[in-house]
Amino acid sequence: MTGSAGANGQAVIDTASTSVFHKFLDRTYPSIDRGEGVWLYTTGGGRILDACSGGAMTAGLGHGVVEIADAAEAAMGDIAYYYAHHFTNLPQERLAARLVDIAPEMAKVRFLSGGSEANETALRLARQYHVDRGEGTRWRVISPAQAYHGGTMATVSLTGRPTFRAPFGPYLSEHLHIPPSTPRFDPTGAAALDALDEAIEQAGPETVAAFFCEPVSGASLPGYSPPDRFWEGLAERRDRYGFLVCFDEVVTGMGRTGGWFAYQGLPITPDIVTIGKMLGGGYMPLAATMCRQPVYDVLASGSKEFDLGHTWDGAPLSCAVGLAVLDYLERHDLAGLAAERGPALLDRLRAALEGYAIVGEVRGRGFLLGVEYVDPRDGVSIPPDRLEIAERIDACALENDLLVMSTHPNADGFAGDQTVFAPALTSTDEELDEMIERLARVVGEVDRTVTDRLANGGTT
Repeated sequence: MTGSAGANGQAVIDTASTSVFHKFLDRTYPSIDRGEGVWLYTTGGGRILDACSGGAMTAGLGHGVVEIADAAEAAMGDIAYYYAHHFTNLPQERLAARLVDIAPEMAKVRFLSGGSEANETALRLARQYHVDRGEGTRWRVISPAQAYHGGTMATVSLTGRPTFRAPFGPYLSEHLHIPPSTPRFDPTGAAALDALDEAIEQAGPETVAAFFCEPVSGASLPGYSPPDRFWEGLAERRDRYGFLVCFDEVVTGMGRTGGWFAYQGLPITPDIVTIGKMLGGGYMPLAATMCRQPVYDVLASGSKEFDLGHTWDGAPLSCAVGLAVLDYLERHDLAGLAAERGPALLDRLRAALEGYAIVGEVRGRGFLLGVEYVDPRDGVSIPPDRLEIAERIDACALENDLLVMSTHPNADGFAGDQTVFAPALTSTDEELDEMIERLARVVGEVDRTVTDRLANGGTT
């Protein structure tokens, strides 16, 4: 392993010299030594302002919360491990009961290790529901194309982004996808409903098991939710055709969008909901799949079994940490504060980025905001893929000691490059102001670079 001093005194690890198989194989990585609140400290003594809850919208309580660490330490002394196939435990039972209290529309909870597992479990549950009802022809899923639901083959099948699916096509299920009902293409939601009708007809209504989506999008289309007309139309089609509605709330659940769950503010109640990230607060891998009573009742009176579990399902240590996270969220009313502070946060971000040619829509809910970039030549179009705005934003942000996460979906044709702004719910107003000021500085630098190079006939 080779370490060296990077920009701003950060210790960095070269991917060519480390034994770790990193995501990007042609760059160096800053080495993080510890975290405190919304700050990450590098091994070399640098300090990075975390505006994306650890980079994956996970550390929603901030870093170094003593109460959570204490709960983990206390639980660790109780039991090492047992398989949930054989036993249950009090932390699991208590956490499930607490979740049903804050999500009274749901009845049962299955705990897992991460969002991909939770979403794959939701797929299995939807399939088994139909099989136990005697409708074994139902297996196909319809979902918005511009989406991310996880990294397993089953969850990769849920996205309709060609660049994300490649090169795994031979392993992916043949589900159907509809264009997202964004302001760029479909401001009312009518076009998405028409596309949904076409997909149902193409698949055959008797083969459709579920519609799978995010109520408010995370990484794929940060901070965006379709208009109410779409949700109302989706509910009507569910009743007409008999499929289930599955909501991926891995990002949005547990207070992130200004309520316990984003679905609770929409004119539709899903049949199955998945949560993760904030459930463990970044302190323990923890996720869950929840379902309504009618879904559970079909299995309970049918096969009487829901198999295919994972090693760490319902582990007592993970669930004990989940209980401590939930206690912390409730004690400090962080969901309520996200709802109260979210509109002003969005206004401040919009004002700070106003006037930059590459900035299109700035949107969001609670503490999940998104910045979508446009071609500066017309201020509307999706930027050319080769401009790599997302990569420039993230690199420039780190140079300014700021952590954000940007995505580069331009080539898929549904959206331009985007940046996720998702700070910890515990961030102070002063810290939020500093995050916004640094992000505006970063966007300004990239804006000048991109517009200058386009003006000079270049693209890189």
